[in-house]
Amino acid sequence: MKTHSQLSTLGIEDHSCHRKSVRSLPSATLMAGVILVFTLINGGAEPKRVDFCRQTAQDVLMSCHAGAQSDYSLALGKCDNLSDPAARDACRTQASADLQDARQTCQTQENTRLAACQRLGGAPYDPVIDPSNFVPQVDNPYFPLRPGTTFIYEGHTAKGFEHDEFAVTRNTRVILRVTCVEVHDTVTVDGELTEDTLDWFAQDRDGNVWYFGENTHELEDGLITTIDGTFMAGVNGDKPGIIMKAHPAIGDFYRQEFSLSNAEDFAETVSLTASVTVPAGTFHNCLKSKETTPLETDLLEYKFYAPGVGNVLTVDARTGDREELVQIRHH
Repeated sequence: MKTHSQLSTLGIEDHSCHRKSVRSLPSATLMAGVILVFTLINGGAEPKRVDFCRQTAQDVLMSCHAGAQSDYSLALGKCDNLSDPAARDACRTQASADLQDARQTCQTQENTRLAACQRLGGAPYDPVIDPSNFVPQVDNPYFPLRPGTTFIYEGHTAKGFEHDEFAVTRNTRVILRVTCVEVHDTVTVDGELTEDTLDWFAQDRDGNVWYFGENTHELEDGLITTIDGTFMAGVNGDKPGIIMKAHPAIGDFYRQEFSLSNAEDFAETVSLTASVTVPAGTFHNCLKSKETTPLETDLLEYKFYAPGVGNVLTVDARTGDREELVQIRHH
């Protein structure tokens, strides 16, 4: 802010003895003084609004590029230890090609995040979690989780015959001081265990079902190959998302989880009147959800949720693979 003496040097002092100096100022200088006074009176220009969603996408892009460069350098180190010159050159060529692919993936992921930002808005994603606002049970009509219930899904995929058991346990876990229902989800392909996951959900008083995290393992030949996707709200900046809204409406678009570069699923409600026939029966007035993630930009799934039942069908829009509800077991 300008001081009294600084204003005087501009010739805009309001004493009558200085009026002549104002008239003698060049027009450009006089206009600058008028603008300055207007700015001071009105408290300055409004600060530029930051789009935190787009900024986040840019930050993750930089992290992705840095990771790609790090992997490239590590690959070169491995190439350096090949004795055969031809093999060493081929190794370096492959490392360079992998770097370019990784950079392209980084850019594609950012494009997906930016497209999501156009619908999510620019505010920081920072949901307020008040433990007193949550209830003990999860009874949302589209996503009921009654302890002792196991949903069994099956389907043929490119990998083989898939069998998925989504078991609502009587166990709970406290996350961010909220008591969550624990679900044990296991997947076998041709009889071999390929995924073993614990999921944690909680419902707020309005009826929204929140997803607070998962502990997931992918396996091959009985050995854990990756724990990618594992996250817990409140740890390392990870935050819960909504897996099912209390009052879904067509066009709803929201985050189901928030663990940057690790777990970033989005859901969009596209229908509330879908009909589905699967081995477990025929269901009407189903919610149809379109689910995507920037981490797998070629992945597009449609999930169907029947009122009073929950998920009854998942369809991979790219391959046409169907995972169908075949049985609900109570114990």
